[in-house]
Amino acid sequence: MGEEEPNGISFAKDTMAKSNPKLTLLPLIALIFYEVSGGPFGVEDSVRTGGPLLSLLGFLLFPLIWSIPEALVTAELATSFPENGGYVLWISAAFGPFWGFQEGFWKWFSGVMDNALYPVLFLDYLKHSIPIFNRLIARIPALLGITVSLTYLNYKGLNIVGFTAVSLAIFSLSPFLVMGILSIPHIRPKKWLIVDFSKVEWRGYFNSMFWNLNYWDKASTLAGEVQNPSKTFPKALFGAVVLVVVSYLIPLMAGIGALDTAGAEWTDGYFAEVGMLIGGFWLKWWIQAAAAMSNMGLFEAEMSSDAFQLLGMSEMGMLPAFFSSRSKYGTPTISILCSATGVIFLSWMSFQEIIEFLNFLYAIGMLLEFAAFIKLRITKPDLQRPYKVPLKTFGVTVICLPPAILLVLVMCLASLKTFFVSGFAIILGVLLYPIIILVKERNWVRFEIKPVLPSDNKLEGHPVVLQQHDVVADEASISLLSDLSGTAKEQQYSEEEISKSE
Repeated sequence: MGEEEPNGISFAKDTMAKSNPKLTLLPLIALIFYEVSGGPFGVEDSVRTGGPLLSLLGFLLFPLIWSIPEALVTAELATSFPENGGYVLWISAAFGPFWGFQEGFWKWFSGVMDNALYPVLFLDYLKHSIPIFNRLIARIPALLGITVSLTYLNYKGLNIVGFTAVSLAIFSLSPFLVMGILSIPHIRPKKWLIVDFSKVEWRGYFNSMFWNLNYWDKASTLAGEVQNPSKTFPKALFGAVVLVVVSYLIPLMAGIGALDTAGAEWTDGYFAEVGMLIGGFWLKWWIQAAAAMSNMGLFEAEMSSDAFQLLGMSEMGMLPAFFSSRSKYGTPTISILCSATGVIFLSWMSFQEIIEFLNFLYAIGMLLEFAAFIKLRITKPDLQRPYKVPLKTFGVTVICLPPAILLVLVMCLASLKTFFVSGFAIILGVLLYPIIILVKERNWVRFEIKPVLPSDNKLEGHPVVLQQHDVVADEASISLLSDLSGTAKEQQYSEEEISKSE
């Protein structure tokens, strides 16, 4: 316990916040890269389902109609609401706390499903060199061990995760740069133009494209952990867009242009074979090791975003206070454990099932985000926007239309099973909301509303942050229950003993 300041915040908490370094530009670029991509691992299905031409065109055009609009929306809203919780704040500001909670639940659930893929993919690449991982007796303990180990690294601190992501990105992308250089003498550009529309599997193609190019908004849940977010976020998003597109196109152009392989052979993990055919066994093993390391980076980035999203929702009063409890490293301990538990329970599902389920829930959430972005432009023109998309309201509506159409298309192509599973998740989110309200009103679990105060780093280059945060506190309905419980405001002051530090 530390001596309390007049505003009720203890020196102990303040000291803890300063001792945990904020994310800077390069680690944030690496984390966004791993939120979205992690390298070309998994893009092989785009060649199998769409053929060479559609695969290459997809990774040229989809970023223009999907990635860039989503990144622009994220840059504007993340700098307007630089708090942990990200899109939950945006939706609450536009449509109220009920929809903010639904958005948070959908995105967290889809994020945990996404994260369940990576320990599985980690072993899928290793089993080519270590066949024992094909057997359940070795595979199950390995999955648990990988999940626990990576979760512990996440617990050790976001700054460590950020610099780990930088190292993993360099290691994971290096073999593809070498492969691209080695392939140049063998490339025949006409191979890039092959397409047979009668064999295109549109559902698989769109799901592959969408999965490999989404989640640009996930890093917004870390906004409260970023140094000078108003300047850092736009730069990081731009750098990550370039890195993601280049990391997809170079390996695809090299593999398609230099080899005479049938489209059916392009399945998950095929880039290891491409590396062997172009460079030899040494390049195949390097790509396999890079794939395994990349899945570690993907897991760490997704886990960080999911955990800090729960922390942000807890600080808003949407979840019990224990979700916002931090370790001595500044990481949300209970939120990390909750996300890790979800990963373990979902890891039994197949790769394609997980992709389709999480894409559907993610699409619903993104439609709500685009709607909130436009509504806030109309209803809150004076909201402080440190970075603002340089277009009027009509212009930003136009750039949001193509990705919105793509989202609807992805949802329409979903299987009946996906509709049922996603429908169950949506109903569960609707039912959880009144349950949390009941728990709060009966005082069964402690809730806590974080005082909305500007920190030193947010004042840099943004002298009116206090005004901005007043808007956030008022307009974004920071407390889920402020509309429904007359005691919420009282609790904000009675529970200002936020001097607990582990």
